[in-house]
Amino acid sequence: MEIQALALTDIGRVKPSNEDTFLIDQDLRLYIVADGMGGHAAGEVASQMAIEEVQRFVQQHRDRVDQFIQTSEGRERVLEVLEHAVRHAGQLIYQTGQAQPEKRGMGTTCSLLLLTPRRGFIAHVGDSRVYLSRQDEVVQLTEDHSLINELIKRGRLRPEDAARAPYRNAVTRAVGVHADVQVDTMSFELAAGDRFVLCSDGLVEYLRTDGEIVEVLKKHTFNDAPRAFIELANARGGKDNITALIVHFAGAGKTPTQEDIALKLTALRRMPLFQHLEYVELMAVLNICRLVNYSAGGEIFREGDPGTEMYVVLGGLVRILKGDVELAQVGKGGHFGEMSIMDKGPRSAAATAQAATTLIVVGRRPLFRLMRENKDIAVKLLWCFVQVLNQRLRITNDDLKQALAPLELDAMFGEEDED
Repeated sequence: MEIQALALTDIGRVKPSNEDTFLIDQDLRLYIVADGMGGHAAGEVASQMAIEEVQRFVQQHRDRVDQFIQTSEGRERVLEVLEHAVRHAGQLIYQTGQAQPEKRGMGTTCSLLLLTPRRGFIAHVGDSRVYLSRQDEVVQLTEDHSLINELIKRGRLRPEDAARAPYRNAVTRAVGVHADVQVDTMSFELAAGDRFVLCSDGLVEYLRTDGEIVEVLKKHTFNDAPRAFIELANARGGKDNITALIVHFAGAGKTPTQEDIALKLTALRRMPLFQHLEYVELMAVLNICRLVNYSAGGEIFREGDPGTEMYVVLGGLVRILKGDVELAQVGKGGHFGEMSIMDKGPRSAAATAQAATTLIVVGRRPLFRLMRENKDIAVKLLWCFVQVLNQRLRITNDDLKQALAPLELDAMFGEEDED
């Protein structure tokens, strides 16, 4: 597994000291950016403690990561290790602050990336960020735990007004300020050529668009990119400490290509049920999916079977049959079976692979579990459910009108004959 990583941190043009800290551990394949806060150099202490304790904790529980690499099982256990690592670091920072009054209230952000041969893992607290650059597009993988972001989500602040808000640096979560902290975690499928940028808000504040990240990465060599980010932030004000950590994942073994993953995400987005989901939300759906291959003539399900899954055709061709009558053919990018996700009713028709076919399978139970865990996804999916049902009702009404039209004509002419 080939991974390049390089970072640079800078005091900026205003702050008297640098409270940012970063970690590159190529042995663990662990990468962290922490932005400390607190007076009397306490921010520097907090960020350094977070880096060291997270690294130590992950090293101590490395066997769980190694087991996942060897078996591809235990994804949740890896996420638990990262979550507990950050929470443990927070507890130590908090205890230190309680024992030393001059450091009381100190804390830090913590954004970390752990790479395995096929999957990436993230744990995150605060307003530092992790970006993914893939196919000349950039996606923010983490969500800011900041007052600004919370006000934007609630519709009380427009994104274009955020830069002028007086409280733009206020965070709603930090490691070590309280005895415990809620940690966001996620995992995702890696693609050969993926590039990541981990950075503190000292850089984020000066990015006019996320697309500038791609511009810097394309314009500069890997070795020069961190310096380019630092210079960009300083040229635009440099009011805070600035840290940029770049990671390039070249791939390993059977790592899928960026095109492979894009194909799956595009197929999911074409489904009416997932049409309103953003990139990171689609990645979360992809996490609960599985790929299933069928040979020509393979039976996918029978008429009357309980419906607990829906399908997206990634490649091949599927026949939908009612008895011996072919109702439809579903090709690449098409989908079927989604109504059963809603009501768990019996299949109204059968599905058979007409050619060698690969399907993305979305199960009812894991989908509903994802909706319970992620309220934003739940709201969007429930809205899509309503839209799909509304569309089906309209089609049914139109079909019913067409079916009843001859009967109405017969009744009308029948009345005329009686006259």
